[in-house]
Amino acid sequence: MTEVIDIEQFEKVAFILKTIAHPLRIRIADLLSKHEELSVNEICAILGSEQSLTSHHLNTMKLKGVLNSKRQGQNVYYSLLLKEVKNVISCIRNCNV
Repeated sequence: MTEVIDIEQFEKVAFILKTIAHPLRIRIADLLSKHEELSVNEICAILGSEQSLTSHHLNTMKLKGVLNSKRQGQNVYYSLLLKEVKNVISCIRNCNV
């Protein structure tokens, strides 16, 4: 028997996919699914990405409500706000595309 998925689940997954629909955003979401929080500089160092571009994508995901941020001194630390992102990233990892 096939399990029926609630329409709200589809809407939430669609929202997450639209929000992370860029290669760098997917990489950021994947990274933050493995770490409780990381600074912009740590994310850039791990991904080898440019700070201005990374900050732009982080800010976009924060404004959409997918990420949370907090400032400590001169550093801004990001974490996943929507924990369902971990499940979406897990599906992406296992899809063998």
